[in-house]
Amino acid sequence: MPNNSPLFIPFNSEKLNLKNRIVMAPMTRTFSPGNVPKANVVEYYQRRAAGGVGLIITEGTCIDHKAANGYANVPFFYGEKALAGWKKVVDAVHQADGKIAPQLWHVGGIRRPGTEPDESIVGYSPSGMAMPNKVTGHAMTQDDINDVIEAFAQAALNAKNIGFDAIELHGAHGYLIDQFFWQATNVRDDQYGGNMENRGRFAVEVITAVRKAVGENFPIIFRYSQWKQQDYTAHLAQTPEQLTEFLQPLVAAGVDIFHCSSRRFWQAEFEGSNLNLAAWTQKITKKPSITVGSVGLDNDFMDGTQTFAEAKPASLDALESKMANNEFDLVAVGRALIANPDWANKVKNDETEQLKPYLKENLTSLI
Repeated sequence: MPNNSPLFIPFNSEKLNLKNRIVMAPMTRTFSPGNVPKANVVEYYQRRAAGGVGLIITEGTCIDHKAANGYANVPFFYGEKALAGWKKVVDAVHQADGKIAPQLWHVGGIRRPGTEPDESIVGYSPSGMAMPNKVTGHAMTQDDINDVIEAFAQAALNAKNIGFDAIELHGAHGYLIDQFFWQATNVRDDQYGGNMENRGRFAVEVITAVRKAVGENFPIIFRYSQWKQQDYTAHLAQTPEQLTEFLQPLVAAGVDIFHCSSRRFWQAEFEGSNLNLAAWTQKITKKPSITVGSVGLDNDFMDGTQTFAEAKPASLDALESKMANNEFDLVAVGRALIANPDWANKVKNDETEQLKPYLKENLTSLI
């Protein structure tokens, strides 16, 4: 019997068409020694495409800036070898009837000295802070800001040139772009600090530069979050009105799709409404939104040690009900897809009883 779930209705927008509404969420795995994606990374993404995912968003990939990286063995998105590796990933995903976008990443103040490629470089951030009230790195100058904007734009152009279907800018989880958004890590007194408009200026300039580099018809996805890895309770916007003030400049700069990161997709974002963050974002911006957060699992995606928490498969009824109400457009699946590369096909074929639980050992699996 055909599966009538709204997850399997094709997604068609002005710039991006997908066979279904299922997105593979970006998940860092540190499986690229030398910062180059190799055959195991190609196979990892190809299996999820073959397993029925409509759009894959890759793990975070570092742009070409000396302080962009914060972890060993993560893939870069610059240099001949790394881009050649990503080209193999793109080709394999396309051969499996999938589409793919790289997540372009700068970790900002999270970077620690001793991290590759230049171990002497400290974290770069708006005010030299990774954590509130604690200066541990370099407060970015205007020249630094210009360099990072240029690096994001070049990475986006590289993605387009080697055949990716879209790009995602990582503006969430307390990394660089989000460090500008967040008042606790941005105490600047220039045009990049202070009110919400100024704190959003860096993101607007990044998006504007990326749009100029890739042209009008290439899709830009923007990921953002209220919560931070430094503070799960943090909020950029306390009300729908503040969220509107936050989002409208990003739309004007050129965002096509918003990826709205929540720890639990089923939780309401503001009092007085049952809409989650993705639903509010779609309502405010009139742009497609991606929801995410423990989809298909019975436990939060993080435990107290900043690692993916183990979880068992869970019902999709609440998710599908929200989709049927057109509250959001796409659904990002994370840990469930690590444990089950063919998660999408199993759900489509009503074989959910065959789904495996997510165990932490899955994260270190080659594929």
